[in-house]
Amino acid sequence: MATLLFRKPRQERVSANARVAIIDIGSNSVRLVVYEGAARLPSILFNEKVLAGLGKGLGETGTIDAASLAMARSALARFALLAGEMQVSELRTVATAAVRDAANGGDLIAAAEALGLDVELLSGEEEATASGMGVLSGIPDADGIVGDLGGGSLELVRVVAGTVTDRVSFPLGVLRLDAIRAQGKGALDRQVARLIDEAGWKGRGKDLPFYLVGGSWRSLAKLDMHLSDYPLPIVHQYPLSLDRIAELGRTLGLISKSDLKAIPDLSSARVPTLGNATAVLGCMLKHLGSSGTVVSAYGLREGLLFQRLSIQERQEDPLIVAAREEGQRLGRFAEHGDLLDAWVAPLFEDDAADLARLRHAACLLADVGWRANPEFRAERGMEIGLHGNWVGIDSIGRAIVAQALFTSLGGTAETPEPLGRLAGPEVLHRAKLWGLAMRLGQRLSGGVAAPLRRSHVRLDADELALCLESIDEPLYGEAVEKRHRALAAAFAKTPVLEA
Repeated sequence: MATLLFRKPRQERVSANARVAIIDIGSNSVRLVVYEGAARLPSILFNEKVLAGLGKGLGETGTIDAASLAMARSALARFALLAGEMQVSELRTVATAAVRDAANGGDLIAAAEALGLDVELLSGEEEATASGMGVLSGIPDADGIVGDLGGGSLELVRVVAGTVTDRVSFPLGVLRLDAIRAQGKGALDRQVARLIDEAGWKGRGKDLPFYLVGGSWRSLAKLDMHLSDYPLPIVHQYPLSLDRIAELGRTLGLISKSDLKAIPDLSSARVPTLGNATAVLGCMLKHLGSSGTVVSAYGLREGLLFQRLSIQERQEDPLIVAAREEGQRLGRFAEHGDLLDAWVAPLFEDDAADLARLRHAACLLADVGWRANPEFRAERGMEIGLHGNWVGIDSIGRAIVAQALFTSLGGTAETPEPLGRLAGPEVLHRAKLWGLAMRLGQRLSGGVAAPLRRSHVRLDADELALCLESIDEPLYGEAVEKRHRALAAAFAKTPVLEA
């Protein structure tokens, strides 16, 4: 069953909105992800994994066992056929540590090639680079050490100023750790200390965050979310302190596997790896000297896509790119969000750059609740701001954007749950002001461009003025006047209309 698929040369760029796919043959799982949309942050059309466990027992036997090979072959056959049916313009197939290190790894590559798949066998350095680039794709200002824990290997990458510098790969994949820990108490710590010291990485993470990549570490974060009753079930940019990681290590020794498997959103297949993942993380943080951890949902596959972009595309803000695309898809008028942000900006000249960025994202999303039931537009806006598929934003930022959208779409003056549990009252009050200003701009213009271009708002010591050209005076109807008064009251100013 030969499926005719192709991979473009790596130096060629994929055109905007092309449908591309990656088959990732990892040491623990084989996965197909299909992407479509803006090159800087394409959306996921399809995502499926098979936990084939190719790295299981590799440290003892040097080979991939027959059952794992059979499972991987079956997954590849399904994925190759699906990718063809989905008419992807590019299919890239990569293999990592288990296939690279196994004596019979070539058997799986041959099986893939028989399906028409062109397999790239990534070196440890290439794997590490892609993981680091993936973190930079999702956390553009990342400055620290990326740790990508797979089934067969653990990659460390130094990321700073939007680029990858030093890289190293260790044979410390989660499926190899049982054999090391079986050597006795402290064996894993001694092994980690030796490898880090020999590689010249001892103390390299001092006062820097450690970015966690890999399914086992994401599962550890999900466990912590469950135990702490965290109100936002999104792992990307979720922080784990050193003390909390140590506490989770102790807790894992007290929780049965059946209780772990009963936790929502915690993959039962990852439960057996949690103990090893936590143990190696503790050792890494100890010998690197890292200050804490941040989870990244982006890793190798996203890094492979990010590497294809031009320098200019890499520098685009992924939050703004995604918010603009979502706003155009769900809103009424494509140009409205950027214009709205420029229109409200004079009221918020003292916003710091990071807040101004969140305000811009909120304005780009200002219309996303319009097509919802009128009784639930505010809730719809909050849900998109809080739970949207955004990167380059933490939980505090999500709450701020959600509050602005909730207010702009007619929500109550209160802060709805769980926003107050994620962000402080001061920044949420600021977001409410944004929302009221956005609401005035939208009502005045009806969502179209020209009235926003011809009008502006001004804030001085006593007044909040809405300035219209004479041609637009009829736009100042009852609904607009009401929203003008509400915004002025929130600023403790007098509303003034200037023609």
